[in-house]
Amino acid sequence: MKRIKFAAAALNQTPIAWQQNADNIVAAIEAARKQHADVLCLPELCISGYGCEDAFLAEGVRATALEILLQIIPETQGMAVALGLPMEVAGDIYNVVAMVVDGKLKGLVAKQNLAGDGLHYEPRWFTPWEAGRQTTVEIEGEQIPFGDLLFHVGGIRIGFEICEDAWVAERPALRFAYQQVGVILNPSASHFAFGKHRIRQQLLLAGSTAIQGVYVYANLVGNEAGRAIYDGDTMIGSNGMLLASGSRFSYQDVVLTTAVSEVQESSPEGCIECLFAFSQSEASREETGDDTFWDAWEKSEFLKEEEFARALSLALFDYMRKSHSRGFVLSLSGGADSATVAVLIGLMIGFALDDLGQDGLSQRLSHCVEGELPGTAQQWVHELLWCVYQATRNSGDVTREAACLLAESIGAQFFELDVDVVVEEYKSLISGVLNRELTWAQDDLALQNIQARGRAPSVWMLANIKRGLLLATSNRSEAAVGYTTMDGDTCGGISPIAGIDKAFLRRWLKWVETVGPVGGAAIPALVKVNEQQPTAELRPPEENQTDESDLMPYEILDLIERLAIRDKQMPQEILDTLVDHPVIGEFAADRQQVIEWIKRFFQLWSRNQWKRERFAPSFHVDDENLDPKTWCRFPILSGGFRRELAALK
Repeated sequence: MKRIKFAAAALNQTPIAWQQNADNIVAAIEAARKQHADVLCLPELCISGYGCEDAFLAEGVRATALEILLQIIPETQGMAVALGLPMEVAGDIYNVVAMVVDGKLKGLVAKQNLAGDGLHYEPRWFTPWEAGRQTTVEIEGEQIPFGDLLFHVGGIRIGFEICEDAWVAERPALRFAYQQVGVILNPSASHFAFGKHRIRQQLLLAGSTAIQGVYVYANLVGNEAGRAIYDGDTMIGSNGMLLASGSRFSYQDVVLTTAVSEVQESSPEGCIECLFAFSQSEASREETGDDTFWDAWEKSEFLKEEEFARALSLALFDYMRKSHSRGFVLSLSGGADSATVAVLIGLMIGFALDDLGQDGLSQRLSHCVEGELPGTAQQWVHELLWCVYQATRNSGDVTREAACLLAESIGAQFFELDVDVVVEEYKSLISGVLNRELTWAQDDLALQNIQARGRAPSVWMLANIKRGLLLATSNRSEAAVGYTTMDGDTCGGISPIAGIDKAFLRRWLKWVETVGPVGGAAIPALVKVNEQQPTAELRPPEENQTDESDLMPYEILDLIERLAIRDKQMPQEILDTLVDHPVIGEFAADRQQVIEWIKRFFQLWSRNQWKRERFAPSFHVDDENLDPKTWCRFPILSGGFRRELAALK
């Protein structure tokens, strides 16, 4: 038996950021060396960045990735290190992991199963490698083994499952069980989704059980390329037991997880022989605790709320700094959606300060501040977030007070603009063109939309002056039915909450108001937001406009959306599902009302695809996303399910 210290690193990489990515890799190697690790696994495509998209097709990108690999190899003295890059072989491009042992490139393993669903388009750029196939490639005059390889490192056999390889039914681990493989390394780029951490853990435990050996899992962390969020989630397991799990949603560029385990020795037959002496230092013999690696929030009964808070806050932090923006500008209406976005910025600073400390945060965000750097969390929020309440004659004191109190409670700067004069000027111009007065009876939708659009120029102007990101506030429920004004409340550079439904957002805000994240504080000022019924506040006050009176109860809307879009059910199937559903019973709705809700959803869904195509980029948080660029494609023009809706009885 060999007693070995393993390490897995989560890296915050950026596509085609060569020096930054290389620096993070070298920092991870140095951190592993200081902890006397013998074997280090780094994330998938960590040299180039996973999210390069069509840049993978550029020969220069692949050439630079190989150049960076060769620069890093000398840094691996005394360790076995796995790190990923794209490579072209015989005219095809492959997703590859380089196995570097003690300063020497020993082989290149190609990914066999490509992720081609949802967010992933790997088959567009890469070719899957055939199991069992091996060849060689020439690198700097030397023939390097390439393909489906096993490595005999210091007396133990090491094999690879590269991210998606572990998610398929016929995973390589099943073959490794008969090939005396004692260690599986899994370099991954596995995006965050609610509850996905537990699935990864199950895959790791099953893989280690199959080989009766060690499984090392590495992943990216942060917002790498814009839409996908990576939670880090490094893990090490042995013989069906979890030995170590790294902190998730870290603001650090490098997060290292280590564990010690014994591995059965095996013969070198059929493997790439790698002479290597494992460390026998006392540091390498340290045992891992049983469950001390879990962060306190991971054990919370509000796990989904915690994950949402931490995932989106980290995504916004990285999006801001990687886009070189100097903070955020937000049209804060006093409603639930804009309040959610404001709270996320406040939480972002709190989490970042806890993780990086004042010096670390100042170093990361020094470009955002002119003059003296802020000290407290509230001072940082004051510097980074400008909130603007833009009133028309249809705005009320309740929403204004809610917006003002929330901005004050988190420390944001708060501005008020009366845009009614702008709206009235637009109305006057159009009345002159039409030679008639505009009325609510005749021009309802146009009069609502011009108020939302009339707010856009001023808030865009503030974002330009601040050189900050303008944050759009539409949610997934609104996106599904197009209940939003294009170039109004949809305007912005990023739409953080467009991937989450309204019902969850309302629950989440109540949780933040009364409980708050572990290690943080609740925000009682949210009571002014939470006690309101959601409203666009665009019609005259006497009409008592609410979102749900315009549409349907959000719980019903979200239920129909999941059945129709996630589960691909047709209108009649949804009706059959809903007639006896307990949620319908809560609203005491009869069959005819349910039919009307189904019709309204499908009609609005079909006619508003063009809006979803124009939304600012959003963050992916679950498998119910409606983003047509990464998840849910639907024709802009269609028959609108007329036949199916007409058949409902």
